[in-house]
Amino acid sequence: MTTDEVLNEFRAAGALLEGHFILTSGLRSPLYLQKNLVFRDPRRTDLVVSPAVGGIIPGYETARALGAEAIFVEREEKVFRLRRGFTIAKDTRVLMVEDIVTTGLSSRECLAAIATEPGTILGAACLIDRSAGKADLGVPLVALASLDVPAYPADALPPELATIPAVKPGSRGL
Repeated sequence: MTTDEVLNEFRAAGALLEGHFILTSGLRSPLYLQKNLVFRDPRRTDLVVSPAVGGIIPGYETARALGAEAIFVEREEKVFRLRRGFTIAKDTRVLMVEDIVTTGLSSRECLAAIATEPGTILGAACLIDRSAGKADLGVPLVALASLDVPAYPADALPPELATIPAVKPGSRGL
């Protein structure tokens, strides 16, 4: 899929939002990608890649397409960990699948949890890389689409965002 095709899926699902948004990182942005509106339709889910709460469905679908198993990490005391009896056996080749990468923090935290197990991390994949390739995960990252979306600290907003009320559609910190 091209970047335009992926973004058209987001538009068709009403998931490409414009306004003033508070991102998980705390930065502000004029664009928000509400991936869960895409994931609610299984026909669209088959087109995407991802793990963690936002990544469970796309991670599962990626595993299904690859004929692999799917597990996920969860936050426990604010740190990603394997739970629910999930383990990674020695010599297992692991692909970390994320939904949307902005700064790469969640991806790096997920990779750190995976690295505590004896498997081998091959790389990472995501549906959309909002960093346009700038986020360093420490492993190769493949994205279905790459965007260069500006993000701003709350105290350094451009005038066009400063006049719009901010909303926080993501789930971290709830």
